[in-house]
Amino acid sequence: MNKANRTAVVALGGNAISPKEEVDTIYNQFKNTRKSRKAIINLAKQGYNLVVTHGNGPQVGNELLRVEVAADQAPFIPLGVCVADTEGGMGYMIEQSLQNGLMREDVKRDVVTIATQIIVDKDDPSVKNPNKFIGKWYTKEEAEKLSRKYDWTAKKVDERGYRRVVPSPAPKKIINKRIIKQLVDEGTIVIAAGGGGIPVYVMENGEYEGMDAVIDKDLASAVLARDIEANELIILTDVNKVLLNYGCEDEIPIDRISVGKMKKHLEDNQFPPGSMGPKVEAAVNFIEDGGEIVYITSLENAQNGLDPTASTIITR
Repeated sequence: MNKANRTAVVALGGNAISPKEEVDTIYNQFKNTRKSRKAIINLAKQGYNLVVTHGNGPQVGNELLRVEVAADQAPFIPLGVCVADTEGGMGYMIEQSLQNGLMREDVKRDVVTIATQIIVDKDDPSVKNPNKFIGKWYTKEEAEKLSRKYDWTAKKVDERGYRRVVPSPAPKKIINKRIIKQLVDEGTIVIAAGGGGIPVYVMENGEYEGMDAVIDKDLASAVLARDIEANELIILTDVNKVLLNYGCEDEIPIDRISVGKMKKHLEDNQFPPGSMGPKVEAAVNFIEDGGEIVYITSLENAQNGLDPTASTIITR
């Protein structure tokens, strides 16, 4: 199957690099990154022009913990810079792992990481009502103390305690889109929009300013795919197919479906907002913005060659 001259954005799930069942060491992150590269290399060998995106939830949580622990000894680092730091560090791991894997397979493709700024609305509803949980767990007393000290907002999650909440604004436009598209069209594999990218807004004078927020990785991947005129969006997660009636006795795996029908299922609240919801929303957005096809499937399936029969496929 020759996919020459077709462009795909591949969104690696956060658990691909930091599985929940493992201790999140750098050694383990490199090990898992080397495992995940097989999926990207398979697509490169088919001739795809590629952009790779990835999650950073565990990593940015660790970064924030370091900031908190060292607050009295080192300069405070705001969330937006932590997002940029982890985007660079994880990009390095993915970039080097891909470079080594491509050399072993004798695939001659350059790989580069771009710290990607993404425009958001400074008045996004999530700014006034933060809803994205990040970082560690706290008791009520700890959460109140830290909220006063750092001007945080913390909310109770469940009986386990409280966590910090931050805005998660909708991504609008990729600032770096021109250079990303140029590199991709030349055959370079680009790692971009890591962790959802770095959220920035446009000030009244037209200049950019960073925001202490996090952007959903899948929604950012759809905007990136739209902005570089990609043909396909491939969202890799921990299941082969999207399920209707998830958790019920009448679960139904979705094979191939039109964007209109998938949007109706999304509007019917079939997909949890903290799990499959953003992935399906990203898929719908990409197709409605002109994209051709979306695959939602497991990393394992992509590593074995992206079997369409083991995927949910969304089309126009």
